[in-house]
Amino acid sequence: MVESTGEKVEANNVAEVEVVGNENRLGLWQQKRAEYKAKSKKSLRARYSYGIIFLITNLVAWFIRDYGERFIPVIHYSRACGIEGAKCFHTMGVLRVSLGCFIFFFAMFLSTCYTRKLCEARNAWHSGWWVLKVVILIVCLTVPFFIPSDYIQLYGELARVGAGVFLVLQLVSVIEFITWWNSYWMPDETKKQRLHITILSSCSVGLFMSTVFYISSVCGIAVMYMLYASKSSCSLNIFFISWTALLLVVMMVVSLHYKVNRGLLSSGIMASYLVFLCWSAIRSEPGMAKCSPQNKNTGGGGWTTVIGFLIAIVAVVMATFSTGIDSKTFQFRKGKAEMEDDIPYKYGFFHLVFSLGAMYFAMLFISWNLDSLPRKWSIDVGWASTWVKIVNEWFAAALYLWKLMYPTIRPIKVMDHEEQPGLEVENLASE
Repeated sequence: MVESTGEKVEANNVAEVEVVGNENRLGLWQQKRAEYKAKSKKSLRARYSYGIIFLITNLVAWFIRDYGERFIPVIHYSRACGIEGAKCFHTMGVLRVSLGCFIFFFAMFLSTCYTRKLCEARNAWHSGWWVLKVVILIVCLTVPFFIPSDYIQLYGELARVGAGVFLVLQLVSVIEFITWWNSYWMPDETKKQRLHITILSSCSVGLFMSTVFYISSVCGIAVMYMLYASKSSCSLNIFFISWTALLLVVMMVVSLHYKVNRGLLSSGIMASYLVFLCWSAIRSEPGMAKCSPQNKNTGGGGWTTVIGFLIAIVAVVMATFSTGIDSKTFQFRKGKAEMEDDIPYKYGFFHLVFSLGAMYFAMLFISWNLDSLPRKWSIDVGWASTWVKIVNEWFAAALYLWKLMYPTIRPIKVMDHEEQPGLEVENLASE
């Protein structure tokens, strides 16, 4: 009896120890989970701080381009700026600020590109140390004003390439978003069978939205014909608008083809995007062109010009920010299981996009022309800007059509690609 009682007491003690141990482990797990959640929120807030830094850099580049010669006399004393600082204002001033912004974000890319977990020191560097980063940013923006102009000119040539890469990344991100939106509002047959009522309502919304986008696109084409191609002498504008209308018809036909069968929503959104790119390209034609919209707005600082300029800068910042946070689109291995201590987005890709965005805003401010003298309060105006946007529109249409037709051309590889993420998740679960 005494032995059995002792065994019971010992068993109870062991049970109590196990309960206490489990409670301690549960408490530590909850504590770590709360810590990871706080670090993740801090990391997400850091994105907006970098966006503000990028916006301020854009404004600094504009100020030096348009008013630096009058308000920043210190630059005149730099040998690299030449006589009276002529090589540090206007186009060269924009390139120097762009180079400083590029150096800052590329350094951030190098220091954070392999970050994986929230507990790493590089995560703390990405999300904090703002005073030191501001100092580094000021140094990065100052140093280019002491670099000889020949090297700045070379950077300008490289910036054209970097800006082109940025446009390609932006296009891929936009098309992936359109594809996701289409699958959300217009689901496939499998989802329709599982959630009949919910899917029916979403399909109705998707059909309504596709109708709205197509009507908007047609109206946009008609308005552009009236405003920018009303005369037979405006042959180039007529070509731009007619080719855009033809692309809209081709996308609609391909989307409705029985082998593709993607519906009208994604093609409708893409149609509106192409119309916007065409309109933006025509708006970028220089004032010397016969049918250019710039002929109607030759003033150097009217309130409409100022508002349009500020909207354009905000649009550049938003495009850079949205592309930078969309790292999942550019992952080669998709469907990988995410852990609680994983970083919420890829820091390296984020900073790389911002470094390319620094090159992109430089090209917009100087209209892709290294020898130009941009007009005050102007952005992305000139024949080079026009053709960049037109080629961007055509490339976007080609990329979208390829994305529609590729599953019908190579169905086996697409099936393998879709099955692979599922296998990865199963393997992780089995481990």
